[in-house]
Amino acid sequence: MSTDTAPDPMVERLRAALGSRAFTEQKMFGGTCFMINGNMLIGTSKRGLLVRVGKDGHAAAAARPHAKPMEMGGRLMEGYLHIAPEGTASEADLAGWLDLALAFVETLPPKVKSAKKRV
Repeated sequence: MSTDTAPDPMVERLRAALGSRAFTEQKMFGGTCFMINGNMLIGTSKRGLLVRVGKDGHAAAAARPHAKPMEMGGRLMEGYLHIAPEGTASEADLAGWLDLALAFVETLPPKVKSAKKRV
């Protein structure tokens, strides 16, 4: 029996924390990412929480406890952080990271999926 279908407690916590906001979910980075207006906001990963804070807020957010810059393929992903599980232990901790991500992502224009061109 596969354990892939087991519910992820962090996904459930994020759904609850987002409440009545309009969001979508997408499988990305080996976890579930939450999107607002087509922009990635926050997500789960095997290493903890993935939070989008933007380039301007990156240094200050990365200095917080339990936060590390996100790397993909050895490349620093400026504006994105991994938060260790200890950094989201309480609902207040999780809400703090979510608020930080919302403050940045709500400044972005909505992403519109482009129609595929027919040749």
